[in-house]
Amino acid sequence: MKIRNKYLKYWREISASKEMIFLAGPRQSGKTTMARNMIGILFPNVSYFNYDFIESKKIIREVPYFFEKLDRKDLSLPLVIFDEIHKYDNWKNYLKGVYDKFHGEYQFLVSGSGRLDVFQKSGDSLAGRYFMFHLYPLTLGELGNSDLSPQPLLNNPVKVPLFRDELWQLWETIEKFSGFPEPFLRGDALFFNRWHRTYSKQLLYEDIRDMSGIRKIDNLVSLFSILPFRVGSPVSINNLAMDIGTSFQTVNEWLAIFDKFFLTFSVSPWTSKISRAIKKEKKFYMMNPSIVEDKGARMENIVAIELLRAVQLWTDMGFGGFGLHFIRNKEKEEVDFLISENNRPRLLIEVKLSETSPSKALIKFQNYLDVPAIQLVLRKETARIIKNGKNQILVVSAPDWLGALP
Repeated sequence: MKIRNKYLKYWREISASKEMIFLAGPRQSGKTTMARNMIGILFPNVSYFNYDFIESKKIIREVPYFFEKLDRKDLSLPLVIFDEIHKYDNWKNYLKGVYDKFHGEYQFLVSGSGRLDVFQKSGDSLAGRYFMFHLYPLTLGELGNSDLSPQPLLNNPVKVPLFRDELWQLWETIEKFSGFPEPFLRGDALFFNRWHRTYSKQLLYEDIRDMSGIRKIDNLVSLFSILPFRVGSPVSINNLAMDIGTSFQTVNEWLAIFDKFFLTFSVSPWTSKISRAIKKEKKFYMMNPSIVEDKGARMENIVAIELLRAVQLWTDMGFGGFGLHFIRNKEKEEVDFLISENNRPRLLIEVKLSETSPSKALIKFQNYLDVPAIQLVLRKETARIIKNGKNQILVVSAPDWLGALP
């Protein structure tokens, strides 16, 4: 799929070292396609392994170093692609052994639809042997051919972008069919409905059930069906537990599983320098925003995915440690998003359907944090720069600003 070839230049940047590359992201977001696009473009010598194939389950036990038999086309360093290897029970020890034995002779790409970084907090022995890279569904920032480095944007985020009709067309497609490549490129409502039903069923009833051992799968499905109606607001786990008739701990674990399998992602509150800030309740967003019925919440969900892709890419590429947060205090004053860099606030972002006057909360929290602010609206060719003391607030068309997001 040529539409994702832009990511190949990112691969050139991070694959120059000896570390393995872990490519994580939602199922059907294009990871396997991107890996295969490297064949013949960046690496003429490639050995591809997919643990979902029946023969692969056998070969990894009988011939664990199968890639040594690769028929090389030239003397360049071969690439070994391990796809869905995390489904193999002993995958971490296996990769550790492969890396320690062959890291000077091969390069390794490990991809999977479950979160490959889930073990990072456990002190796993793979630490220091890999770089993590994430691939998300298509976004305006990717499709808009934006630059790689975030610094020009962060240094001047209130710069008025170019107005481009094609970005609005892309926004409408993502709004209807999500950014997952297959339904996005098809652009067909009937196909999307079939795809979404199959996709959700496979993840909930097969992948999550098989890998987590959850028995009450119907309760888990009920929890997932509630979440699209909670998008845009901090979520009370106690309320969710009462809604589906289970415990706080169970709901908390299930929400973490949804994040692990990229069905959802959570955004934590920012509390530094915020008086009476809420500290515990997170906001949850769907990786497929098209299933969010409320138009305002769906817009916020799309923006959340755009910002998540950006901060994760910037972090993966080594530009800094970026994070995505929101602000809300006990008086229920809120700004939808805050981008941080190395634990310092850098940019406030508010999302409104049509309101072109900056929200009172955006002005208030900008004064507290002393950072630039953006208010994104669904109005064509909108761009207003409003002074707020020594700071500025840019009210701008959402597709046009997001299309320039690195």
